[in-house]
Amino acid sequence: MIGLGIHPAKRPFPNKVKYLRYRLNRVNTQNIHPWALETESKLIRAEACANAAFELKQQGFIPDLICAHPGWGESLFLNSVWPKAPLLCYQEFFYQTEGFDLDFDPELQGHLSWHDKARTRMKNAYLFMTLESATWNVSATNFQRSSFPLHWQEKISVIHDGIDTNLVCPNLTPKAININKNLKLCPGDPIVTFVNRRLEPYRGCHTFLRAIPELQRLVPDVQIVIVGATEGVSYGAECQDGQWKDRFLKEIEGFYDPSRVHFTGSLVYEHFLSLLQLSACHVYLTYPFVLSWSLLEAMSTGCAVVGSATAPVQEVIHDGENGLLVDFFKPDDLAAAVAELLHNRERAALLGARARETVVQNYSLEQCVPRQLALMELVASGAIGR
Repeated sequence: MIGLGIHPAKRPFPNKVKYLRYRLNRVNTQNIHPWALETESKLIRAEACANAAFELKQQGFIPDLICAHPGWGESLFLNSVWPKAPLLCYQEFFYQTEGFDLDFDPELQGHLSWHDKARTRMKNAYLFMTLESATWNVSATNFQRSSFPLHWQEKISVIHDGIDTNLVCPNLTPKAININKNLKLCPGDPIVTFVNRRLEPYRGCHTFLRAIPELQRLVPDVQIVIVGATEGVSYGAECQDGQWKDRFLKEIEGFYDPSRVHFTGSLVYEHFLSLLQLSACHVYLTYPFVLSWSLLEAMSTGCAVVGSATAPVQEVIHDGENGLLVDFFKPDDLAAAVAELLHNRERAALLGARARETVVQNYSLEQCVPRQLALMELVASGAIGR
């Protein structure tokens, strides 16, 4: 088995896997049309990957199956190098101009102009090529699959990557955590966690921050811990007047106690899990977009979750059964739901236990890996596909 990639390996590969790196041999064209920039970036990566694949072919290597994440373009020309090798692609998301993420938040997104729609079509340009060349595809959730045009959905299986539920599990005797030199969080404290890779509206940072004054009124001793980088964005537009965190904190200035709101920045994974295991309630909000692993990880630790009643979350959480759901745009409703779980620890424990069951039964490695391997066998054998 051979792996191809640009970046150095972050951890050792199994002995049966030989990992080979390739390098880009050009950069983006100066003054290229901005709508073509992303497409050109993907073509540059695709060319470099195909060159590396061709070298392997000249050495006699012919793959039985190619598995690729096409999101950065690398897989675009692999079937030109190995035209008979089946190609299984991991499809994350197809951008739509209506009904998904791009027109969800009227306050911050506004009206989509024809320029916005044209730019979106260009973001999907490489996906059309990928879908055309792929033998079969896989998406992590039904919601993500639903973003693709109907005629392509017929060739997309739904299998999640899988959560290591043995590692990401409840801790019945969690240890206290030092958030900073002045604060130690202890088991039993009313701790609320909120996680973004970067604090941004796509993941509901504005709704969460706006909920803080009411949450502190309802639960005066609540400790709010916000994990993630506070500069830049991973998804969506950057803030036009500084950083999103500062913009929304300014809105609530004078109406909340900042001494009980703690920004940790990004955490190493071990510390992140320890925080989830200590948390009394986890909040997860998102536009109709790719579901974050952090939601499933919080559920896997047995933490009670309050989520947004948006399609990707509703696929995993059923209101009142394994978590609580609230309107994405109603901060006071969010505060009330969180406060309810902080006051009613018996209900929170029950919802957390059911959340854990949901992940173990549907999203654990034990459930997902055999299905992934079975799909790979079907594609490699020609049983499904072209």
